[in-house]
Amino acid sequence: MVDPVRSRERMVREQIEARGVSDRAVLDALRSLPRHLFVEEALASKAYSDGPLPIGEGQTISQPYIVALMSELLRVEPGMKVLEIGTGSGYQAAVLAHMGCDVYTVERIKKLFFAARKRFMDMRMFSVKLKLDDGTMGWPDEGPFDRIIVTAGGHSVPEPLVDQLADPGRLLIPVGEGRRHQSLVLVEKKDGEVIRTDKGGVAFVDLVGKHGW
Repeated sequence: MVDPVRSRERMVREQIEARGVSDRAVLDALRSLPRHLFVEEALASKAYSDGPLPIGEGQTISQPYIVALMSELLRVEPGMKVLEIGTGSGYQAAVLAHMGCDVYTVERIKKLFFAARKRFMDMRMFSVKLKLDDGTMGWPDEGPFDRIIVTAGGHSVPEPLVDQLADPGRLLIPVGEGRRHQSLVLVEKKDGEVIRTDKGGVAFVDLVGKHGW
C-alpha cells in the first residue's frame, strides 16, 4: 500500500479543501485518522480514493468529501454530545470524536456493530459509545443531544430524533424517495422553532427502522 500519511494529505488537499471545506478541526481529523483501518483489508489501497466503498452487509463507508462536508455543517465544538445514526465502519464517529465530541452511535446490523466496537477499542477511542438498536428511535435515555447526524437516507426526518435534539441544536439527515433523489437536510432547533434547509443532493443507503423505510 502507498504511504497512508501522504495519501491522507493528498485526499484532504485534492478532494476536500479543493471543494471548499475549510473547518480546520475537520481537516485535521481527516488528515490524522487512518481511514484504511475502517475498510476491509482487500480495499485498503482504495481507502483514500474519491468515493464510497463497501463495508459488507450492503452498507458503505461514505466518500471522504461527504464525511468532511457533513462534519463541517454540524458546526460541532469540543465537549458537545453528538448522536450518530448508522455507525457503519465507525469512520464518521471517529472523525467527530477526534474533534472533541462525546459520540453516541447506533447501528442496527450486528456484524457491523461488533466490528466497529472492536475498532474503537483497538484505537482507544473511549469517547465513543455504541448501541445495537433501531437508529430511527434515537437514544432517548442519553438525550438531549447538541448535534445529531444520520448517515442513511429516509423518506422523512424521524420525529424521535427531532425530539431528542437540544435547543439550540443541529441535525443532518439525507431525505428523499430512493437513493437517486436524496437531499441533505439541515434541521435547526432554536427557541422552540424548527427550521429545515436543503443543503444539496447526496446518495446514501436506506435508513431502515420504525421511522425509516
